[in-house]
Amino acid sequence: MSEFRNILGETIDRLLADHVTKEIVQKAEEGVWPKKLWSALEENGLTRLMAGEEQGGAGGSWGDALVILRAQGRYAAPVPLAETMVAAWLLSQAGLDVPDGPLTLLTGVTLGKEGTLSGTATHVPWGHNAVLGVALVPGPDGALHVVAVPLAGLKMGLEENIAREPRDTIIFEGHAVTSAPCDLTEGMETWGALMRSGLMAGGLDYLLNQSVEYANDRKQFGKPIGKFQAVQQQLAVLATQAAAAGAIAGHACERVGEADDPGFEVAVAKTRIDEAVNMSTSIAHQVHGAIGFTYEHGLHLVTRRLWSWRAEYGSGRSWAARLGRQAIERGADNLWTDVTAR
Repeated sequence: MSEFRNILGETIDRLLADHVTKEIVQKAEEGVWPKKLWSALEENGLTRLMAGEEQGGAGGSWGDALVILRAQGRYAAPVPLAETMVAAWLLSQAGLDVPDGPLTLLTGVTLGKEGTLSGTATHVPWGHNAVLGVALVPGPDGALHVVAVPLAGLKMGLEENIAREPRDTIIFEGHAVTSAPCDLTEGMETWGALMRSGLMAGGLDYLLNQSVEYANDRKQFGKPIGKFQAVQQQLAVLATQAAAAGAIAGHACERVGEADDPGFEVAVAKTRIDEAVNMSTSIAHQVHGAIGFTYEHGLHLVTRRLWSWRAEYGSGRSWAARLGRQAIERGADNLWTDVTAR
C-alpha cells in the first residue's frame, strides 16, 4: 500500500472511531442526521477524495476510494459518504462543479432532448439529506451524460431499506438539469455495484473481528467457545470469505481504470462478495447466538447493512448472469483465454 493510502487509512479510521458509536448509528436509524460526523468528513476533504483537482478534490482513484469504502463498511457510518465520493467523481468526469454537502446517486431517470430529466428515481440513498442528485444516463447524442439536479424543495417519498438507511423515491417530470457528456462506457449500475462491493468488504472485516473477539470472550463449559473445533472451523470459513471479498474488491478497484471492459471486474466482484455475505452473516450470527439479534448488540447494525447493500445495484445472481451471457457470446474457445488474461 502506498504512503498516501496508509495516511488515508489512518485518517479515516481515527475519524470514524471518534465519531461513529453504536448510539450514533441507532439515532441515525431514527432519523437524526449526524452533523458532527459529516462536518468532520468534509473538513478533512474525504468527501471530495475522487473529485478532480479543478473541482477542489484530491483526484483520487478507485483504489484510493476503497480505503474509505472499507472503513465506512466496518464502522457502519450512517452517512452518504460513499455516494458523495462517487457522485463527485462522476461530476469531475464531465467537468461539472462539485458542490459542498451530501450528494446522492439517481437511477431510473432519462435525459430528454430539451435537457430535462424525467422518470421515477427509487431507492435514492439519503435523498432528503442530499443537496444534489447525480445520474449517469444516455444523452440524445448516444453518449453517456452526467446529470446534476438540485434536490432542495422536491417532493419525496421517504422510505428505508432493512438497515433503516434512507432510500427515498423522487418523481421527475421535465425538471431542468445541468448535464455534460463523459468518456465512461459503463452506466450507474456498474459504479454503484463497485461502490457497494467496497462497503461490503469492509463490513465483512467487521464481522470477522467481532466474531473472533466474541468467541474468545464467551465461555461455555469452562472455556472460551473459540476453543471448540466446530467454532474454529466456522471462523476459518468466515476469515476465508472476508479475505476473498477484500481481495476481489481491491482487484476490481485497481483494474477499472485500466481494463477495456471494467464491467467484467465489477461483475466478478459483486458476484463473489454477495456470496461471501450470504455465508459470513450466517456464521457470525451462529457464533454470537441469540445476543447477535438483540437491538442492544452492535452486530445487526452491520449485518442488516450487508443484506441491504447486497441487493442494491444488481444482485449477485444478476451479475453472474451477465458474466454467463458474455462467456456464451465469446464462445467456448475463448473462455480460458479471457479468464487467464486478467
